[in-house]
Amino acid sequence: MPTVLRIDGYQVMIYLDDHLPAHVHVFARGCELVVNLNQPPAYVNVRNNNGFKTPEIGNILRLVQRHRDSLREMWKGIHGDI
Repeated sequence: MPTVLRIDGYQVMIYLDDHLPAHVHVFARGCELVVNLNQPPAYVNVRNNNGFKTPEIGNILRLVQRHRDSLREMWKGIHGDI
């Protein structure tokens, strides 16, 4: 599972053998947030949360949204589908 982004203490990863819809796994301090990248028209949303508190989820979503286009390109480079 390659790390595709490190930002503000978060590690953003894409599993090599993962499935659609396109998404990333965000890790920090033993917590994990799975964020879908395909929500129309150009938004991200939480698929699964394991341990992050609500205010921090909002911060993570803003970070992922800011990098959404490049993360989608990385997903395509690994999996070919969006």
